[in-house]
Amino acid sequence: MMEKLRAWLPILPLLLLLGGAYWLNQQLQPLPARDDPKKRHDPDAISGRITISTLDSRGQLHHTLSAQGMTHYPDDDSIYFDQPRLTSHSPGQPPSHVSANQGVSLQQEEILLNGDVRVIRDASAGYGERVFTSPSLRVLPEQDYAETDQAVTLTDDHNRIHAIGMKMDNRAHTVQLLSQVRSEHAPNR
Repeated sequence: MMEKLRAWLPILPLLLLLGGAYWLNQQLQPLPARDDPKKRHDPDAISGRITISTLDSRGQLHHTLSAQGMTHYPDDDSIYFDQPRLTSHSPGQPPSHVSANQGVSLQQEEILLNGDVRVIRDASAGYGERVFTSPSLRVLPEQDYAETDQAVTLTDDHNRIHAIGMKMDNRAHTVQLLSQVRSEHAPNR
């Protein structure tokens, strides 16, 4: 028995060296990668009812954005809105109101609205109230501009107009219907 032990004795330091090398290798392994918080899409701000007002260069109210809820994500600087309502106040014109089920601002100068989008232009001299509906709308509030490539319906006191695609420029007081325009007219009674 002693002879067998003596035969293994020269190998014992080699086994200890091998075990120590394995332990050292395990200690030098890098730590598992943690998720970089800048790469995660986690909100950094959540709010209930909000109202944001913007003034023009003369200090006059330009537009107001209100929503039932807002969530901001810092990784892409996006802002999500629940039931947003944007009101545009242009001098000498009645206000225009835009509402939707959801909205997202991916860049500070544009808002993408989705779900039951409604644009209401209040009545003014010579025009009654006009209502535009669409499933989605891209709005540039600072430019008083909106557009969609989806179906849109315009209704006023006497007309119902259906089209695919629309460009609305409040500064130029124009609405351009892009394709497949159909109109129904009901004369005064």
